[in-house]
Amino acid sequence: MGVIKRSNSPYWYIQFQLNGKTYIKSSKTTDKRFATQMESNWKRQLMTEEVFGIKQRVLIEQAVLFYQQIKVDLVCQDNLKWFLRMIVDYFKTKQYIDEIKTADIEQFKSHLCLTYSNQTTKHVISAFRGIWRHSRRLGYQVADLEFPVIKISKGRLRYLTIDEEQRLLQSLDPKRSVKGLPIYENRNPKLKSDMKDLYDFICLLLDTGARFNEIASLKWQSIQFDKGTIALWRSKVSNESILYMTARTREILESRKLISNTEYVFANRTGGPRRYTGTTLRRAFLRVGLDDCSAHTLRHTHASRLIQNGMSIYEVKEILGHTDIRTTMRYSHLEMQSVFLKQKAVIEQLERNRTAIPPVESI
Repeated sequence: MGVIKRSNSPYWYIQFQLNGKTYIKSSKTTDKRFATQMESNWKRQLMTEEVFGIKQRVLIEQAVLFYQQIKVDLVCQDNLKWFLRMIVDYFKTKQYIDEIKTADIEQFKSHLCLTYSNQTTKHVISAFRGIWRHSRRLGYQVADLEFPVIKISKGRLRYLTIDEEQRLLQSLDPKRSVKGLPIYENRNPKLKSDMKDLYDFICLLLDTGARFNEIASLKWQSIQFDKGTIALWRSKVSNESILYMTARTREILESRKLISNTEYVFANRTGGPRRYTGTTLRRAFLRVGLDDCSAHTLRHTHASRLIQNGMSIYEVKEILGHTDIRTTMRYSHLEMQSVFLKQKAVIEQLERNRTAIPPVESI
């Protein structure tokens, strides 16, 4: 049939039959000669695949774009974009999707686990599996891959003690003495800025319980100093939480605002949101012997302290931005400990009241 024109589109459409199967797509061009050439190339490609079994290769960025286009109706579109950006950034040394092998996926999983929870790692790997399947369905070359099984641990909840937090922050103190570096006053301005950025970033994760990417993409328009609040948009679950600043958080934000000239609280050199790597945070934890911790440990730490200081599971659910109470129930054992402590305090008060009442004299 060749190239045809439709009344509802300015573009030429390519439509033909090959071996009893109909192929049709838009050429995305108003140039008929170019559309005809595209038709010829497409037919040649299909015949090459059929005769020699050689499939067309697709660039990783193109494969990601094709997958994103079929997911435009998802509610968690912003979160998916974040996952896809991580995939593109990690595999930037490779050009085509068929170059990615099973060993690369395993290394990617290990890389993600340094910074993110198993749940987030599982979501990102699932997004890549979706890209891989969609590319294969479209007829592009892909390698035979085996995807890792990522278990969501229901074991001991890891959070920092007060002592561990102090050790971590001391190891990140921008003014600390570092072997091989000059004293603080003589250091390169960029190095001083980078060290302060990391310290501030960790403090905000501890004080807000926010997810890693929520603080990394935090904008000044979300900060209300007069009310002492942060309007935190949760792209992962498409909801918003209003968080109150601690004294430390307010001091950090006010200090950063004085020197900021971008819309982001943590900005890179081009003014966009700054992205920390898992390696950077991993080194900080290892320096103080916290080898079983990740960025998500800081979120657990904040939630655990809220529970331990009397907040209910349902209240903490809203602060953390969980959509399902079952996710927050992992902290329920801490709430029970809090209940037992309250019970102990009440019993002690009853005992004090009882001893304060003089005994009844017998007649």
